Amino acid sequence: MSSRRLMLLDSASLYFRAFYGVPDRRPTPQAPPNNAIRGFADMIATLVTTYEPTDFVACWDNDWRPAFRVAAIPSYKAHRVVEGTETLEESPEELTPQVPVIRELLEACGITRLGVDGYEADDVIGTLAHRAHGTATVDVVTGDRDLFQLVDDEQSVRVIYTARGGVRDPDLVDESWLHAKYGISSGRAYADMSMLRGDTSDGLPGVQGVGEKTAVTLINRYGDLAALRTAIDSGDPQIKGAQRTRLEAASAYLDVAPSVVTVALDVAVPADLVTALPSSPVDDDALDRIAAEYDADTPVRRLREALAAQAQR
Repeated sequence: MSSRRLMLLDSASLYFRAFYGVPDRRPTPQAPPNNAIRGFADMIATLVTTYEPTDFVACWDNDWRPAFRVAAIPSYKAHRVVEGTETLEESPEELTPQVPVIRELLEACGITRLGVDGYEADDVIGTLAHRAHGTATVDVVTGDRDLFQLVDDEQSVRVIYTARGGVRDPDLVDESWLHAKYGISSGRAYADMSMLRGDTSDGLPGVQGVGEKTAVTLINRYGDLAALRTAIDSGDPQIKGAQRTRLEAASAYLDVAPSVVTVALDVAVPADLVTALPSSPVDDDALDRIAAEYDADTPVRRLREALAAQAQR
C-alpha cells in the first residue's frame, strides 16, 4: 500500500455540525454569523493534525436530492424540502450566508473542493475512495451512517464518524467496529441491512415491521439482500408468516432501494484532480480577510499551523 493518506470530507455534515456545536459569540448582533465558519476551520485543523493526511478533498453536495434517487423513491429527503419549492433544502437562516464563506476559505487555503452536478457528496466520496483502491489509505469524515457502506478493511477504507464525539473524539469505523456495533461483517452488509431497516432521516421507508435486529439476522443468514430476495421468491421455509407477508409486500420498494441507498462509485470526476494537501494557503490575503471579517483569527491560525506542520512530516 502507498504511503498516501487520502481524507475525504463530507463537507455539509461537518459545517452543519459546526453550526450547531459552536456557540454564536458575535461581538455585536450586527456582526455577520460566523460559528459554522470558525468551527469548520477548526475541524480541518484538528483532522490534519490528528490523522496527517497527504491528500484531502472537501466533497460537496452539488445536488443534495438527485433526480435519479427521487424518481426511484419520491419520499427521499422530501421532508427537508423548503415548502413551496422543489429543490431547496431547509437550512437555518444564519447558516445559509456562511456556506459561501466556507467555500472561499477552502479556496484560499488551496484545499480541493469537489462536487458533481446531479450527485451528492456521498457519491463523490464513494467514487474517490473507489479510485484510490490500492494507491492510498482512505479516511472518510462524516456524521452520516450511510457512508458506513464504504468501509473495507482490505482496501484500507474506514470512516471517521463524528456524530457523537465530533472530530476530537470520533468513532473510527472499520469492519471490526461494524461487527461489534451491528453484528455485521462489512460495509456492503451494512448497506443491505439499512435498506431493510429504512431510515426516516432520509425518507426511506424500509420494510414495515423489520427493525434493525431482524434486518441484521436476515442479512447474516442469507449473505446479502439479493440472496434474501431469491430465498423469498423460491419459498424458503425459514421465511414464513407475518415476516414473509411483509417482505413480499415490500417487493416494489426493495426493487428500487439499492439504486437510492448505494453510493455511486463511477461519478465523472476529473482524471487530473489535484488532491495533495497544500503546505500553505494559496491566497493569504483572502484568508486574512475571512479571519478579520468573521472573527476567526484563532481557527484560521490553527489551520495555517496544521498545514505547515503536515508539510514538514
